[in-house]
This record gives sequence, structure tokens and C-alpha cells, in this order.
Amino acid sequence: MSTDTTSIETVVFGALEEFGADADAITRDATFEVLDVDSLDLAELAQIVEDEFGVAIKSSDVEQLKTVGDVLDLIAARSA
Repeated sequence: MSTDTTSIETVVFGALEEFGADADAITRDATFEVLDVDSLDLAELAQIVEDEFGVAIKSSDVEQLKTVGDVLDLIAARSA
């Protein structure tokens, strides 16, 4: 399934806002620590990504994700 970058960003950024991250602070380079997004939020984000794009993100993947860009790149790579 091919997924365009804009829709990936829309879903990921929207989910992060729902978790309480400041919309103005959400950029590709923003770390989850700066956004105050914890591991439970990331696990929920992984579920949202799987539901929206059919891309599975394992817990071992989640541990490696440090920035918003990491998530976007992982989704793009796996949905290509």
C-alpha cells in the first residue's frame, strides 16, 4: 500500500496533539521527550498507525523511536 507523506504526517501529528503535545512544537526533529509523549502514548501511536496504514510497529521498534521523523520514516519505509 502506497501512502503519501502528507496523510502520514496528518495522522501522526494529530495523534500527538491528542496525547497533549503542543501543536506548534510538533516537527520532524521534535523528540518525544520534548513533546512530553511517554511510552504508553507511543504504544497507542503504533496502534493508530497500524489501523490507519496497515503498518505494524513492534514494541522493539517503538524503543528505537526518538523523534517524530523516526516514526514518519518508519511508516514511509514499511508502506512503500
